[in-house]
Amino acid sequence: MQIYPVPGRLVRDPVTGREVTAATEVPDHDTFWIRRLADGDVSLTDSAMPSASQGAE
Repeated sequence: MQIYPVPGRLVRDPVTGREVTAATEVPDHDTFWIRRLADGDVSLTDSAMPSASQGAE
C-alpha cells in the first residue's frame, strides 16, 4: 500500500529510521503501518492535494 505523511505529524520508517516526507510504498499487512494509519499519523490519500469538494463552488 502507499502511505502519505500527514501535516504536523512526524513518522519514521522503522526499517530506515528516516522521516516519511513523501509518498512511500509499505507492505500491506505490516502492523506498524496499520497502527500508524489507525492513529492518523499517515494517510492513504495525499492530504496536500485539494479535495474535489474544495474546488467546486
